[in-house]
Amino acid sequence: MALDRSRAARAARKRKRRMDNVDHDLTEQQWDALKSAWGGCAYCGATDRPLQRDCVTALSRGGRYTLSNIAPACASCNASKSNDEVTSWLRRKRLSERDFLTKHIEVQAALASMDAAPEDLNQ
Repeated sequence: MALDRSRAARAARKRKRRMDNVDHDLTEQQWDALKSAWGGCAYCGATDRPLQRDCVTALSRGGRYTLSNIAPACASCNASKSNDEVTSWLRRKRLSERDFLTKHIEVQAALASMDAAPEDLNQ
């Protein structure tokens, strides 16, 4: 089997290696709690669309799928943000940076008890 040497294939292999070395520990229970706490898209507030997991700090910038780094986003906001830094993206889209950051801190505080890993609970 020949190795695909296209730019996209090389990027996909590089991303897979990087993702294999990172521990993503967001559970389905935590994801459901996040969606409930936000009550819609974390960025635009849309409630009439399915929500996707969006990394506040993008995976390509070292982010992970963890409770503290995920925000529910509609497909439009998630695609638009891509791997941009969240605050500069919010400013560019003319969305309230302050509202997002305040709510993000409130949600994280409310869900902090869920952040304990199961291994920590057994010690």
